[in-house]
Amino acid sequence: MSGLPEAVTCYLAIRRSLGFRLDGTGRLLEQFTAFAEAAGQDTVTTELALRWATLPAPASRGWHARRLSEVRGFARWLATIDPRAQVPPAGLLPGGPRRATPYLYSEADIAALMAAAGRLNPASRAATTQALTGLLFATGIRLGEALSLERGDLDQGEGLLTIRHAKFRKQRQLPLHPTVANALASYITLRAGLRPRPATTALFVSTTGGPLARRTAQETFRLLLREAGVCQRAGDPRPRIHDARHTFAVASLLGWYQDGADVQARLPLLSTWLGHSDPRHTYWYLSGAPELLALAAQRLEGPAGTR
Repeated sequence: MSGLPEAVTCYLAIRRSLGFRLDGTGRLLEQFTAFAEAAGQDTVTTELALRWATLPAPASRGWHARRLSEVRGFARWLATIDPRAQVPPAGLLPGGPRRATPYLYSEADIAALMAAAGRLNPASRAATTQALTGLLFATGIRLGEALSLERGDLDQGEGLLTIRHAKFRKQRQLPLHPTVANALASYITLRAGLRPRPATTALFVSTTGGPLARRTAQETFRLLLREAGVCQRAGDPRPRIHDARHTFAVASLLGWYQDGADVQARLPLLSTWLGHSDPRHTYWYLSGAPELLALAAQRLEGPAGTR
């Protein structure tokens, strides 16, 4: 017997420890390993994955793409322990889900982006961009939620931020770290000095005094990426402003694992914080982080290194 069945068992156990059920994934990967063994293969290759994924031939393109997607996810993990494993390219089969692979920002990336924001002109643009960028990375809220905030949504005394215009119209309150609450309060004070009579009650304002538009925020963030030298590298996804949300989610779980916390018990808290209607959406945000899978594997192994 090849090592693929054991590798699939380990992969599924690690991902299930993060909250994924993976019933369908488990069945498909078991079928794939049986196919690979029959072909005399003990690792994943693009050609092997494609041959298996396109069976049976009369099935829909969407089903073929789903099968290849499951093998691709497994192959990405397998490649971290088996240098022979090949990861089938994304988009090889049309018809599957097209969710972009997230770019996970490092602490150095975030520091460089904040520094680049501080160099913008005029001073009001720099202050707004720094405050918005810092809030996105510190809380993981959606860009639309941040741009919909009003000055009264920050309760500095209680350290609470109220998200009133959330997706699915689900209002929620987020307890902020004191440094985040203080940074927002400082921005409000600075903004009041630069523009004493703003034309809007929005928290984040443009250089003209109106509410900051989504397109302007996105274009400015792309400028920050260039100025900070945060760019797409070979084999990596393209960095986007929405990936601040992914980065926050993964960093939260990494911190819990490193602290020895009960991650399963805390996952619903993260889902509520992010404003997800279903915890499954939270689990997807956590895919594709090798450090997270490694820590989950260590937790499964236990202190003695045995299951």
